[in-house]
Amino acid sequence: MSEITDIVVIGAGNAALCAAIAAAEEGASVTILEISSEEEKGGNTAYTHGSIRFAYENGEQVRSLLPDMTDAEFNSIDFGTYTKEQFFDDLAIMSNYRTDYDLASIMTKMSYDTVRWLTEHHVKWIPIYGRQAYKTENKFIFWGGMVIEAVGGGKGLVDALHQEALRLGVKIHYETAAIDLLTTNRNIEGVLVRSGDQERLISCKAVILASGGFHANVAMRTQYLGPGWDTVHTRGCKYNVGDGLQMAMSLGARTTGNWSGAHAVCGDRYLQDYKEGFQKLSFPFGIMVNQQGRRFFDEGENFRNYIYAKVGREILKQPGQVAWQVFDAKVKPFIREEYNGRHITKVTANTLEELADKMDGINKHEFLKEVENFNASVSDVAFNPNVLDGKSAVGLAVPKSNWANTLDEGPFEAYEVACGITFTYGGLKINKQAQVIHNDFTAIEGLYAAGEIVGGLYYDNYPGGAGLTSGAVFGKRAGEHAGRYIQRFKKQKIKNY
Repeated sequence: MSEITDIVVIGAGNAALCAAIAAAEEGASVTILEISSEEEKGGNTAYTHGSIRFAYENGEQVRSLLPDMTDAEFNSIDFGTYTKEQFFDDLAIMSNYRTDYDLASIMTKMSYDTVRWLTEHHVKWIPIYGRQAYKTENKFIFWGGMVIEAVGGGKGLVDALHQEALRLGVKIHYETAAIDLLTTNRNIEGVLVRSGDQERLISCKAVILASGGFHANVAMRTQYLGPGWDTVHTRGCKYNVGDGLQMAMSLGARTTGNWSGAHAVCGDRYLQDYKEGFQKLSFPFGIMVNQQGRRFFDEGENFRNYIYAKVGREILKQPGQVAWQVFDAKVKPFIREEYNGRHITKVTANTLEELADKMDGINKHEFLKEVENFNASVSDVAFNPNVLDGKSAVGLAVPKSNWANTLDEGPFEAYEVACGITFTYGGLKINKQAQVIHNDFTAIEGLYAAGEIVGGLYYDNYPGGAGLTSGAVFGKRAGEHAGRYIQRFKKQKIKNY
């Protein structure tokens, strides 16, 4: 039995829901297709902390997003500033100036207004204490351009947006997969879907693809990312296997971006795929060594949320594709909450010699020598976790630029970590209106895209929290333009009747 609607949104994460809400507000009838069950809804968004990056001029702008914040709480916080220019520069620098200029400009300029729009749609936020701010002289100092997260994390964000979509009359079909896009003369006419063992047609005039990339497709990621990526830990949504990409590409959609790159973090070596709690991201305050006992990258190159998404790739290059994060007692107060979870590969000892004996596969002699050389090279600069403090370790084969504390105070802790892939960077090319572009560089009429399925924004690296921003900005944009396309289509139809 067929169904008729104006717009079909494929996916039900942050980008998809923003698209559906915005399209409904333009007067379109909207149907969401979600391959997962209702309990598993949300795509990769449900696996995030709900942290979102946006530009703001001052703390008062941030406070306007936090209506329940008291004067006393606000006076205990220094949000600093994070301008549109800084946000754009972060995207440019971290992509080695390859980011799509038009998309990056839209994303950074619209980031604050989009977060306000989310707030107006009943998404609630809280400051990211602990992970993005440390208390100094009775004040929380925020760093790294990311200051708030959704109440309830990614799942809380998804739940709030689902309720808004339903309130606006959006239909949501769970356990329903899109399997083909139907077109006539390159115009969208419908979507073929499968629910259980039944296939049916949903007729529509516009489709918004928001089904994510291909990080959970082992064959695709090995094909595009290269050898070794078939063995990495798979984080996030197990349904992000590139179906939306392949459907669009079969229509001649143009691809763009870093198809050999991905958001790849470090986390527990033995945690199963698709489970929460994988990430181990306090490495800037300790050292990381491979099985040979040697450091292999600058753990203090920048703030954690500017380097964490490329660390996984570096671990993948190491012997056995594993590493150990090592901390001493001095930095214990700065270790993130995920180090206290149930699923961790951890050893502790009162001395470094005892610790090395417990670190499976480590070259003990080289490890102890590496720590000795590191300790001897640490500069006499005050440690400050809120800034790039310049407390460095120099004169080494691999220097450490900031937060270089000697490892000399027990008890010591070591965590065994491996690479985990979160999402892929390559995707579909879209224009400023979020329309999908054909290989002939014209827009495919009625086809839009948003979220991780879009390519061109990230290359090699990624600023934390930008994924929810790009999903919300371009999801909202796709929904608005698709909704207006439907209204123009209906007016033209009446005119020609």
